[in-house]
Amino acid sequence: MWIKKTKLLSFWTVILLVSLVGGVASAVSAIPETTNIVADIVEKVSPAVVNIDTLKMATYRSPLAPFFSDPFFRRFFEGIVPEERQVPIKGLGTGFVFRSDGYILTNEHVVSGADEIKVTFLDGREFEGKVIGSDTLTDIAVVKIEAQGLPTISLGDSDAARVGEWIIAIGNPYGLSHTVTVGVLSAKGRPIAAGDSGQEYENFLQTDAAINPGNSGGPLLNLEGEAIGINTAILPYAQGIGFAIPINMAKSILDQLITEGRVIRAWLGVVIQNLTPEMAEKFGLKEAEGALVADISPDSPAEKAGIKRGDVILKVDGIETPDIKTLQQTIRSHRPGDVVDVEIWRDGKVITLKVTLAELEESISALPVTEKIDLGLEVGEITPDLVDRYALREKSGVVIVGIKAGGPADDAGLRPGDVILEVNREEIKNLKDWEAAISEIEPGETVLLLISRAGQTYFVPLKAEEPQS
Repeated sequence: MWIKKTKLLSFWTVILLVSLVGGVASAVSAIPETTNIVADIVEKVSPAVVNIDTLKMATYRSPLAPFFSDPFFRRFFEGIVPEERQVPIKGLGTGFVFRSDGYILTNEHVVSGADEIKVTFLDGREFEGKVIGSDTLTDIAVVKIEAQGLPTISLGDSDAARVGEWIIAIGNPYGLSHTVTVGVLSAKGRPIAAGDSGQEYENFLQTDAAINPGNSGGPLLNLEGEAIGINTAILPYAQGIGFAIPINMAKSILDQLITEGRVIRAWLGVVIQNLTPEMAEKFGLKEAEGALVADISPDSPAEKAGIKRGDVILKVDGIETPDIKTLQQTIRSHRPGDVVDVEIWRDGKVITLKVTLAELEESISALPVTEKIDLGLEVGEITPDLVDRYALREKSGVVIVGIKAGGPADDAGLRPGDVILEVNREEIKNLKDWEAAISEIEPGETVLLLISRAGQTYFVPLKAEEPQS
Protein backbone atom coordinates (compact mmCIF):
# COMPACT_ATOMS: atom_id res chain seq x y z
CA MET A 1 0.00 0.00 0.00
CA TRP A 2 2.81 2.43 0.83
CA ILE A 3 4.46 1.68 -2.54
CA LYS A 4 1.21 2.32 -4.40
CA LYS A 5 0.73 5.71 -2.68
CA THR A 6 4.28 6.69 -3.49
CA LYS A 7 3.84 5.81 -7.14
CA LEU A 8 0.56 7.77 -7.25
CA LEU A 9 2.23 10.85 -5.70
CA SER A 10 5.11 10.63 -8.17
CA PHE A 11 2.65 10.44 -11.07
CA TRP A 12 0.85 13.65 -10.07
CA THR A 13 4.20 15.35 -9.39
CA VAL A 14 5.29 14.60 -12.96
CA ILE A 15 1.99 15.91 -14.32
CA LEU A 16 2.40 19.17 -12.29
CA LEU A 17 5.97 19.69 -13.51
CA VAL A 18 4.95 19.10 -17.12
CA SER A 19 2.13 21.65 -16.73
CA LEU A 20 4.48 24.25 -15.21
CA VAL A 21 7.07 23.77 -17.94
CA GLY A 22 4.38 24.01 -20.60
CA GLY A 23 3.03 27.22 -19.04
CA VAL A 24 6.47 28.83 -18.91
CA ALA A 25 7.17 27.77 -22.49
CA SER A 26 3.90 29.26 -23.75
CA ALA A 27 4.57 32.49 -21.81
CA VAL A 28 8.04 32.79 -23.28
CA SER A 29 6.73 32.12 -26.79
CA ALA A 30 4.17 34.91 -26.28
CA ILE A 31 6.94 37.51 -25.71
CA PRO A 32 7.89 39.27 -28.94
CA GLU A 33 11.40 38.60 -30.15
CA THR A 34 12.25 42.32 -30.13
CA THR A 35 11.24 43.94 -26.83
CA ASN A 36 14.28 46.14 -26.33
CA ILE A 37 12.17 49.25 -25.81
CA VAL A 38 14.65 50.78 -23.34
CA ALA A 39 17.56 50.11 -25.67
CA ASP A 40 15.63 51.64 -28.57
CA ILE A 41 14.89 54.79 -26.58
CA VAL A 42 18.47 55.10 -25.36
CA GLU A 43 19.80 54.69 -28.90
CA LYS A 44 17.42 57.41 -30.09
CA VAL A 45 18.02 60.05 -27.39
CA SER A 46 21.66 59.50 -26.37
CA PRO A 47 23.05 61.71 -29.17
CA ALA A 48 21.18 64.64 -27.56
CA VAL A 49 22.56 63.97 -24.04
CA VAL A 50 25.77 65.86 -23.26
CA ASN A 51 28.46 65.82 -20.61
CA ILE A 52 29.10 69.18 -19.00
CA ASP A 53 32.56 69.81 -17.55
CA THR A 54 33.13 73.04 -15.65
CA LEU A 55 36.19 74.85 -14.39
CA LYS A 56 36.28 77.46 -11.64
CA MET A 57 39.36 79.33 -10.49
CA ALA A 58 39.68 79.79 -6.73
CA THR A 59 42.30 81.81 -4.90
CA TYR A 60 44.35 79.78 -2.41
CA ARG A 61 46.19 81.76 0.25
CA SER A 62 49.25 80.14 1.81
CA PRO A 63 49.04 79.37 5.55
CA LEU A 64 52.35 81.23 5.80
CA ALA A 65 50.76 84.37 4.33
CA PRO A 66 50.62 86.20 7.71
CA PHE A 67 54.46 86.11 7.82
CA PHE A 68 54.68 87.96 4.49
CA SER A 69 53.83 91.23 6.26
CA ASP A 70 57.20 91.00 8.02
CA PRO A 71 60.07 92.20 5.74
CA PHE A 72 62.47 89.57 7.12
CA PHE A 73 60.17 86.61 6.44
CA ARG A 74 59.05 88.10 3.11
CA ARG A 75 62.70 88.08 1.92
CA PHE A 76 63.09 84.52 3.19
CA PHE A 77 59.94 83.11 1.57
CA GLU A 78 59.87 85.27 -1.56
CA GLY A 79 60.38 83.17 -4.67
CA ILE A 80 59.99 79.94 -2.68
CA VAL A 81 56.44 80.01 -1.27
CA PRO A 82 53.78 81.97 -3.19
CA GLU A 83 51.58 84.14 -1.00
CA GLU A 84 48.56 83.42 -3.19
CA ARG A 85 47.92 81.16 -6.14
CA GLN A 86 45.01 80.31 -8.40
CA VAL A 87 43.66 76.77 -7.96
CA PRO A 88 41.38 75.20 -10.60
CA ILE A 89 38.26 73.46 -9.29
CA LYS A 90 36.67 71.03 -11.72
CA GLY A 91 33.04 69.96 -11.78
CA LEU A 92 30.95 67.65 -13.88
CA GLY A 93 27.32 67.21 -14.75
CA THR A 94 24.91 66.41 -17.55
CA GLY A 95 22.59 68.27 -19.87
CA PHE A 96 20.43 67.62 -22.91
CA VAL A 97 19.65 69.51 -26.11
CA PHE A 98 16.06 70.70 -26.38
CA ARG A 99 16.52 72.99 -29.39
CA SER A 100 18.51 72.01 -32.44
CA ASP A 101 20.19 75.43 -32.63
CA GLY A 102 22.33 74.74 -29.55
CA TYR A 103 20.13 75.25 -26.49
CA ILE A 104 20.81 72.85 -23.61
CA LEU A 105 18.92 72.30 -20.36
CA THR A 106 20.81 71.52 -17.15
CA ASN A 107 20.85 72.34 -13.43
CA GLU A 108 21.80 75.79 -12.21
CA HIS A 109 24.09 74.28 -9.59
CA VAL A 110 26.03 72.41 -12.30
CA VAL A 111 27.16 75.62 -14.05
CA SER A 112 26.94 78.16 -11.23
CA GLY A 113 30.08 80.32 -11.03
CA ALA A 114 31.88 78.42 -13.79
CA ASP A 115 34.66 80.26 -15.60
CA GLU A 116 34.75 77.67 -18.37
CA ILE A 117 32.10 75.22 -19.62
CA LYS A 118 32.90 72.33 -21.97
CA VAL A 119 30.03 70.45 -23.63
CA THR A 120 30.81 66.99 -25.02
CA PHE A 121 28.49 64.89 -27.20
CA LEU A 122 28.31 61.11 -27.49
CA ASP A 123 30.20 61.20 -30.79
CA GLY A 124 33.10 63.06 -29.14
CA ARG A 125 32.37 66.54 -30.47
CA GLU A 126 33.27 69.30 -28.01
CA PHE A 127 31.90 72.84 -27.75
CA GLU A 128 32.42 75.82 -25.51
CA GLY A 129 29.25 76.55 -23.58
CA LYS A 130 27.85 79.79 -22.22
CA VAL A 131 25.14 80.23 -19.59
CA ILE A 132 22.45 82.47 -21.10
CA GLY A 133 19.91 82.09 -18.32
CA SER A 134 19.67 80.57 -14.84
CA ASP A 135 17.29 80.45 -11.92
CA THR A 136 18.32 79.45 -8.39
CA LEU A 137 14.76 79.03 -7.11
CA THR A 138 14.11 76.15 -9.53
CA ASP A 139 17.76 75.08 -10.03
CA ILE A 140 17.37 75.32 -13.81
CA ALA A 141 19.84 76.79 -16.32
CA VAL A 142 20.09 77.09 -20.10
CA VAL A 143 23.50 76.69 -21.74
CA LYS A 144 24.09 77.81 -25.35
CA ILE A 145 26.63 76.39 -27.78
CA GLU A 146 27.34 77.58 -31.32
CA ALA A 147 25.94 74.74 -33.41
CA GLN A 148 23.03 73.97 -35.73
CA GLY A 149 21.06 70.87 -36.66
CA LEU A 150 21.68 69.13 -33.35
CA PRO A 151 19.71 66.06 -32.18
CA THR A 152 17.11 66.97 -29.56
CA ILE A 153 14.97 65.41 -26.84
CA SER A 154 11.28 66.29 -26.80
CA LEU A 155 9.89 67.84 -23.64
CA GLY A 156 7.00 65.77 -22.31
CA ASP A 157 4.23 66.44 -19.80
CA SER A 158 5.29 65.78 -16.21
CA ASP A 159 1.76 66.46 -14.96
CA ALA A 160 0.49 63.53 -17.01
CA ALA A 161 3.21 61.17 -15.72
CA ARG A 162 1.80 58.49 -13.42
CA VAL A 163 3.35 57.08 -10.28
CA GLY A 164 4.53 53.55 -11.02
CA GLU A 165 5.30 54.06 -14.69
CA TRP A 166 8.70 53.05 -16.04
CA ILE A 167 11.30 55.76 -16.50
CA ILE A 168 14.88 56.01 -17.76
CA ALA A 169 17.73 58.21 -16.53
CA ILE A 170 20.82 59.03 -18.60
CA GLY A 171 23.79 60.94 -17.23
CA ASN A 172 27.46 61.29 -16.45
CA PRO A 173 27.78 59.88 -12.89
CA TYR A 174 31.32 60.17 -11.58
CA GLY A 175 32.44 60.93 -15.13
CA LEU A 176 31.08 57.63 -16.51
CA SER A 177 29.68 59.08 -19.73
CA HIS A 178 26.14 58.25 -20.89
CA THR A 179 25.30 55.82 -18.10
CA VAL A 180 21.75 54.46 -18.38
CA THR A 181 19.63 53.44 -15.38
CA VAL A 182 16.01 52.30 -15.25
CA GLY A 183 13.34 52.46 -12.56
CA VAL A 184 9.85 53.67 -11.88
CA LEU A 185 8.35 57.01 -10.98
CA SER A 186 8.13 56.52 -7.22
CA ALA A 187 6.23 59.67 -6.25
CA LYS A 188 5.34 63.20 -7.32
CA GLY A 189 5.19 66.53 -5.52
CA ARG A 190 8.10 65.97 -3.15
CA PRO A 191 9.56 69.09 -1.43
CA ILE A 192 13.25 68.55 -0.68
CA ALA A 193 16.39 70.48 0.20
CA ALA A 194 19.03 70.06 -2.47
CA GLY A 195 22.57 71.16 -3.19
CA ASP A 196 25.10 72.89 -0.99
CA SER A 197 22.90 75.93 -0.54
CA GLY A 198 20.26 74.11 1.47
CA GLN A 199 17.68 75.56 -0.92
CA GLU A 200 14.30 73.85 -0.63
CA TYR A 201 12.71 73.02 -3.95
CA GLU A 202 9.07 72.15 -4.50
CA ASN A 203 7.21 69.48 -6.41
CA PHE A 204 10.09 67.13 -7.23
CA LEU A 205 9.60 63.82 -9.01
CA GLN A 206 10.95 60.87 -7.03
CA THR A 207 12.44 57.82 -8.71
CA ASP A 208 14.29 54.65 -7.79
CA ALA A 209 16.43 54.78 -10.94
CA ALA A 210 20.04 55.10 -9.79
CA ILE A 211 21.12 58.77 -9.72
CA ASN A 212 24.59 59.75 -8.57
CA PRO A 213 26.82 62.85 -8.55
CA GLY A 214 27.32 63.79 -12.20
CA ASN A 215 23.77 62.80 -13.18
CA SER A 216 22.61 66.31 -12.30
CA GLY A 217 21.07 68.05 -15.30
CA GLY A 218 20.43 64.87 -17.27
CA PRO A 219 17.02 63.83 -18.61
CA LEU A 220 14.49 61.63 -16.85
CA LEU A 221 12.62 59.96 -19.72
CA ASN A 222 9.30 58.17 -20.14
CA LEU A 223 8.82 55.20 -22.47
CA GLU A 224 7.95 57.60 -25.28
CA GLY A 225 11.48 58.94 -25.13
CA GLU A 226 10.28 62.31 -23.82
CA ALA A 227 11.97 64.20 -20.98
CA ILE A 228 9.55 64.45 -18.06
CA GLY A 229 12.17 65.64 -15.58
CA ILE A 230 15.69 66.97 -15.02
CA ASN A 231 17.69 64.74 -12.68
CA THR A 232 19.10 66.80 -9.87
CA ALA A 233 19.45 65.32 -6.39
CA ILE A 234 19.86 62.26 -4.22
CA LEU A 235 19.51 61.48 -0.55
CA PRO A 236 23.05 60.36 0.35
CA TYR A 237 21.89 58.22 3.28
CA ALA A 238 19.28 56.30 1.27
CA GLN A 239 19.20 53.81 -1.57
CA GLY A 240 16.86 53.98 -4.53
CA ILE A 241 15.71 57.53 -3.81
CA GLY A 242 16.54 60.14 -6.45
CA PHE A 243 14.81 63.32 -7.51
CA ALA A 244 14.13 65.25 -10.69
CA ILE A 245 12.69 68.67 -11.45
CA PRO A 246 9.35 68.29 -13.31
CA ILE A 247 9.83 69.27 -16.94
CA ASN A 248 6.66 71.38 -16.85
CA MET A 249 8.38 73.65 -14.33
CA ALA A 250 11.23 74.13 -16.78
CA LYS A 251 8.88 74.70 -19.70
CA SER A 252 7.11 77.47 -17.81
CA ILE A 253 10.30 79.56 -17.48
CA LEU A 254 12.31 78.65 -20.59
CA ASP A 255 11.24 81.68 -22.62
CA GLN A 256 12.25 84.05 -19.81
CA LEU A 257 15.59 82.32 -19.30
CA ILE A 258 16.40 82.61 -23.00
CA THR A 259 15.19 86.18 -23.54
CA GLU A 260 15.80 87.78 -20.12
CA GLY A 261 18.52 85.58 -18.64
CA ARG A 262 16.49 85.24 -15.45
CA VAL A 263 12.96 84.62 -14.21
CA ILE A 264 10.83 87.64 -13.35
CA ARG A 265 8.38 86.63 -10.62
CA ALA A 266 5.40 88.33 -9.07
CA TRP A 267 5.44 89.03 -5.33
CA LEU A 268 2.54 89.35 -2.91
CA GLY A 269 4.56 89.92 0.25
CA VAL A 270 3.02 87.62 2.84
CA VAL A 271 4.35 84.90 5.11
CA ILE A 272 1.80 82.12 4.98
CA GLN A 273 1.07 78.78 6.60
CA ASN A 274 -1.37 75.95 6.08
CA LEU A 275 -4.45 75.64 8.25
CA THR A 276 -5.03 72.71 10.60
CA PRO A 277 -8.59 71.66 11.53
CA GLU A 278 -8.07 73.13 15.00
CA MET A 279 -6.89 76.45 13.55
CA ALA A 280 -9.75 76.53 11.07
CA GLU A 281 -12.22 76.14 13.93
CA LYS A 282 -10.64 79.05 15.79
CA PHE A 283 -10.96 81.25 12.70
CA GLY A 284 -14.58 80.24 12.18
CA LEU A 285 -14.00 78.19 9.03
CA LYS A 286 -15.84 74.94 8.35
CA GLU A 287 -12.88 73.35 6.54
CA ALA A 288 -9.11 73.64 6.91
CA GLU A 289 -8.65 75.16 3.48
CA GLY A 290 -6.91 78.41 2.63
CA ALA A 291 -3.55 80.05 3.25
CA LEU A 292 -3.28 81.73 6.65
CA VAL A 293 -1.39 85.03 6.64
CA ALA A 294 1.13 84.76 9.49
CA ASP A 295 3.01 87.97 8.69
CA ILE A 296 3.26 90.74 6.09
CA SER A 297 6.38 92.30 4.60
CA PRO A 298 6.60 96.07 5.12
CA ASP A 299 5.68 98.20 2.10
CA SER A 300 4.63 95.07 0.21
CA PRO A 301 1.71 94.76 -2.23
CA ALA A 302 -0.24 92.89 0.47
CA GLU A 303 0.26 95.66 3.03
CA LYS A 304 -0.66 98.37 0.54
CA ALA A 305 -3.85 96.51 -0.39
CA GLY A 306 -4.94 96.14 3.25
CA ILE A 307 -4.25 92.46 3.86
CA LYS A 308 -3.70 91.82 7.56
CA ARG A 309 -2.12 89.19 9.78
CA GLY A 310 -4.75 86.55 10.55
CA ASP A 311 -6.50 86.84 7.18
CA VAL A 312 -7.08 83.56 5.34
CA ILE A 313 -6.56 83.77 1.57
CA LEU A 314 -9.24 81.68 -0.11
CA LYS A 315 -8.95 82.63 -3.79
CA VAL A 316 -6.81 84.65 -6.19
CA ASP A 317 -8.64 85.81 -9.31
CA GLY A 318 -11.26 83.13 -8.74
CA ILE A 319 -8.74 80.31 -8.34
CA GLU A 320 -9.10 78.50 -5.02
CA THR A 321 -5.96 78.45 -2.85
CA PRO A 322 -6.54 75.64 -0.35
CA ASP A 323 -2.88 75.50 0.73
CA ILE A 324 0.49 77.27 0.58
CA LYS A 325 1.65 75.41 -2.52
CA THR A 326 -1.38 76.41 -4.58
CA LEU A 327 -1.19 80.05 -3.51
CA GLN A 328 2.51 80.27 -4.40
CA GLN A 329 1.95 78.67 -7.80
CA THR A 330 -0.97 80.99 -8.49
CA ILE A 331 0.97 84.13 -7.63
CA ARG A 332 3.99 82.97 -9.65
CA SER A 333 1.78 82.43 -12.68
CA HIS A 334 1.28 86.22 -12.81
CA ARG A 335 3.64 89.01 -13.79
CA PRO A 336 4.72 92.03 -11.73
CA GLY A 337 2.20 94.83 -12.22
CA ASP A 338 -0.78 92.49 -12.59
CA VAL A 339 -3.82 93.50 -10.54
CA VAL A 340 -5.46 90.49 -8.92
CA ASP A 341 -8.58 90.02 -6.82
CA VAL A 342 -7.64 88.35 -3.54
CA GLU A 343 -10.58 86.83 -1.69
CA ILE A 344 -9.94 86.54 2.05
CA TRP A 345 -11.74 85.37 5.18
CA ARG A 346 -11.65 87.93 7.98
CA ASP A 347 -13.70 88.00 11.19
CA GLY A 348 -16.33 85.62 9.85
CA LYS A 349 -16.78 87.42 6.53
CA VAL A 350 -15.50 87.00 2.99
CA ILE A 351 -14.05 90.18 1.49
CA THR A 352 -12.23 90.85 -1.77
CA LEU A 353 -9.23 93.15 -2.09
CA LYS A 354 -7.49 94.31 -5.26
CA VAL A 355 -3.72 93.80 -5.09
CA THR A 356 -1.13 95.12 -7.54
CA LEU A 357 1.66 92.54 -7.55
CA ALA A 358 5.29 93.68 -7.45
CA GLU A 359 8.50 91.99 -8.60
CA LEU A 360 10.23 89.50 -6.36
CA GLU A 361 13.79 90.73 -6.09
CA GLU A 362 16.35 87.95 -6.51
CA SER A 363 19.31 89.91 -5.21
CA ILE A 364 20.75 88.92 -1.86
CA SER A 365 22.34 91.58 0.32
CA ALA A 366 25.14 89.32 1.46
CA LEU A 367 27.98 90.23 3.75
CA PRO A 368 31.11 88.17 3.09
CA VAL A 369 33.45 86.84 5.69
CA THR A 370 35.20 89.79 7.31
CA GLU A 371 38.90 90.38 6.88
CA LYS A 372 39.57 90.28 10.62
CA ILE A 373 38.10 86.86 11.46
CA ASP A 374 36.70 83.88 9.60
CA LEU A 375 33.60 82.11 10.91
CA GLY A 376 33.10 80.24 7.65
CA LEU A 377 29.78 81.83 6.75
CA GLU A 378 28.13 84.63 4.79
CA VAL A 379 25.06 86.48 5.99
CA GLY A 380 22.42 88.71 4.44
CA GLU A 381 19.61 91.04 5.43
CA ILE A 382 16.14 89.55 5.81
CA THR A 383 14.67 90.43 2.41
CA PRO A 384 11.39 89.32 0.78
CA ASP A 385 13.40 87.01 -1.46
CA LEU A 386 15.07 85.28 1.49
CA VAL A 387 11.77 85.07 3.38
CA ASP A 388 10.29 83.28 0.40
CA ARG A 389 13.38 81.16 -0.24
CA TYR A 390 13.86 79.85 3.29
CA ALA A 391 10.29 80.25 4.65
CA LEU A 392 11.60 82.59 7.35
CA ARG A 393 9.46 83.60 10.30
CA GLU A 394 11.80 86.19 11.80
CA LYS A 395 11.54 89.93 11.15
CA SER A 396 14.97 90.86 12.48
CA GLY A 397 18.41 89.31 12.55
CA VAL A 398 20.67 88.24 9.69
CA VAL A 399 20.27 85.17 7.48
CA ILE A 400 23.06 82.72 6.75
CA VAL A 401 23.22 82.55 2.93
CA GLY A 402 26.48 80.64 2.50
CA ILE A 403 28.59 78.11 4.40
CA LYS A 404 32.26 77.40 3.69
CA ALA A 405 33.00 73.69 3.60
CA GLY A 406 35.18 72.68 6.54
CA GLY A 407 34.86 76.05 8.28
CA PRO A 408 33.74 76.70 11.86
CA ALA A 409 30.10 77.17 10.88
CA ASP A 410 30.10 73.97 8.83
CA ASP A 411 31.67 72.01 11.69
CA ALA A 412 28.99 73.37 14.05
CA GLY A 413 26.18 72.15 11.78
CA LEU A 414 24.92 75.57 10.69
CA ARG A 415 23.29 75.84 7.29
CA PRO A 416 21.84 78.42 4.89
CA GLY A 417 18.47 79.67 6.09
CA ASP A 418 19.49 79.80 9.76
CA VAL A 419 18.85 83.23 11.28
CA ILE A 420 21.38 84.75 13.70
CA LEU A 421 19.56 86.62 16.47
CA GLU A 422 22.42 87.29 18.91
CA VAL A 423 26.23 87.49 18.97
CA ASN A 424 27.75 87.03 22.42
CA ARG A 425 24.34 87.76 24.00
CA GLU A 426 23.99 91.04 22.07
CA GLU A 427 20.86 91.36 19.92
CA ILE A 428 21.39 91.45 16.16
CA LYS A 429 18.71 93.26 14.17
CA ASN A 430 20.45 93.78 10.83
CA LEU A 431 23.76 93.70 8.95
CA LYS A 432 24.95 96.85 10.67
CA ASP A 433 24.55 95.22 14.10
CA TRP A 434 26.28 92.08 12.85
CA GLU A 435 29.29 93.98 11.50
CA ALA A 436 29.60 95.98 14.70
CA ALA A 437 29.44 92.85 16.87
CA ILE A 438 32.03 90.77 15.03
CA SER A 439 34.40 93.72 14.61
CA GLU A 440 35.14 93.39 18.33
CA ILE A 441 36.10 89.71 18.07
CA GLU A 442 39.70 88.56 17.71
CA PRO A 443 40.97 85.37 16.03
CA GLY A 444 41.02 82.49 18.50
CA GLU A 445 38.05 83.77 20.53
CA THR A 446 34.87 81.75 20.92
CA VAL A 447 31.77 83.43 19.50
CA LEU A 448 28.37 82.51 20.97
CA LEU A 449 25.58 82.75 18.41
CA LEU A 450 21.84 82.50 19.07
CA ILE A 451 20.37 80.72 16.06
CA SER A 452 16.75 80.42 14.98
CA ARG A 453 15.85 77.47 12.75
CA ALA A 454 12.29 76.47 11.83
CA GLY A 455 10.88 78.43 14.75
CA GLN A 456 13.24 77.01 17.37
CA THR A 457 16.22 78.80 18.90
CA TYR A 458 19.48 77.41 20.28
CA PHE A 459 22.99 78.62 21.10
CA VAL A 460 25.99 77.67 18.97
CA PRO A 461 29.63 78.36 19.91
CA LEU A 462 32.09 79.01 17.05
CA LYS A 463 35.85 79.39 17.18
CA ALA A 464 36.90 82.49 15.23
CA GLU A 465 39.75 81.71 12.84
CA GLU A 466 42.32 83.75 10.96
CA PRO A 467 41.06 84.47 7.45
CA GLN A 468 42.95 82.35 4.90
CA SER A 469 41.84 83.92 1.65
